[in-house]
Parts: sequence; C-alpha cells; structure tokens
Amino acid sequence: MLIEGRNAVLELLKTEKTVEKVLMEKGAEGSLGRIFAEARRRGVRVQFVDRAVLDRESAERRHQGVIAYTTDFEYADFHALGGGEESLIVLCDGIEDVHNLGSIIRVAECAGADGVVIPKAKGASVTDAVIRISAGAAEHIPVAKVPSVNYAVDELKKRGYWVYALEADGEPIYGTRLTGKVALVVGGEDSGVHRLTREKCDKTLSIPLCGRVNSLNASVALGIAVYEVVRARLQK
Repeated sequence: MLIEGRNAVLELLKTEKTVEKVLMEKGAEGSLGRIFAEARRRGVRVQFVDRAVLDRESAERRHQGVIAYTTDFEYADFHALGGGEESLIVLCDGIEDVHNLGSIIRVAECAGADGVVIPKAKGASVTDAVIRISAGAAEHIPVAKVPSVNYAVDELKKRGYWVYALEADGEPIYGTRLTGKVALVVGGEDSGVHRLTREKCDKTLSIPLCGRVNSLNASVALGIAVYEVVRARLQK
C-alpha cells in the first residue's frame, strides 16, 4: 500500500506497522525533517528523489513531497472493539465516498472512539486515499469490517450498547442521555441509514437544522454527534 502526504506518513511512522521504505523530495524542508527523523528512529530506509519521481508514483499527485510504502491495511477484529463501560463505536452504513470515510475516521479518532465499523460490501474500504484524507487517523483507531451493518447492530446490542441512527427526522440529540456504551450509525451520502437498520436501532436521533439546506454532510453530522457523547461524559 502506498501512503502519501506529510501528516499521513508521519502518523504511520509513529505506529508499529511495517514500513518498507520512504521516498522524500530532495531539498524539501519544514515537517519533512520530522518525518526523516522518525524514519531514522524506526530504522526505515529513506530514499531522496526528484519531485518528478514522486509525481509518477503518486496516485493523485498530493504527496506533499513524501510517499511511504507499507503492507496492506490491517482491519481490526470487530468482536475485540470497545468493551469498557464508556465505550463509543461508529458504524458506517453505505458510506461510499472515500473522502467521507476518511473524514469520519478522523472525527471518530479525535473524539476518542473505540472503533469504526464498515460493511464488507456496499461501502468504501480503507485505501491509501482514505488514510491520507484521515490525516493519518486511520493508523491510530481500529477499523473493522463486518458482514453487514445490521449484523453489527445486533451484536452490539447483545453486548449492552445503546445504538442510535443519525437521521434528519429523529428525536433531537440534545435531549438524549449519551453516557455508557454508545454506538452511532451514520448513513450514506444519498440513502442515509437504511430502513431495516433504523428499525434495529434503539432510537433515531437528529441534529436541528436552522438554515435552508435540509441535510448535513455525513462526517459533519457525525462530528456533532460524537462530541455530544464527549460532552455528556465530561459532565458526569
């Protein structure tokens, strides 16, 4: 797997994952110095090359002067996620856009979530683009794949989680007790949370919309929701 971009490569090097080598632009400055130092600390081979080489290797030409080569992304064991009395897990129901998935992973990691769950089909997987968009957060939070989101909802409820779907026509999120074991289901860009999944959830929650646009981006909606969970826990 090819990881590109300064934040994504730096966060990768902070983990214990296998990094085969790092390509770095000759003469580049700034945060590339920190990346070089981290690579040396890890014993990772660094090769200095012309920018044209990086452009040729890069998938989207957004390498920012550095590319790392690593093993394929390793998904976590779904059944090992969470477990604590104040656990938070994010479920992605049909998130197909890699930009949304990357942003969701970043938001979840920043909020201290215990994991992100994605379905094996009908949704984006973790690719090098998702890792870059997540600003390296995908290297620090467990991401698990499950047969379906409905399977994950059923299993989490058996483990004592309160599972909430995020949709525009639900109950206001601000009046809901969000402590304890909480799982939030965020829906796809067009379809939202699927009907059967909503029926399996304990409740559907909504974020009040006060403007003329009738929906929020999936990662933005999740960001508001996960920090409601954080706020509820801080006030305990």
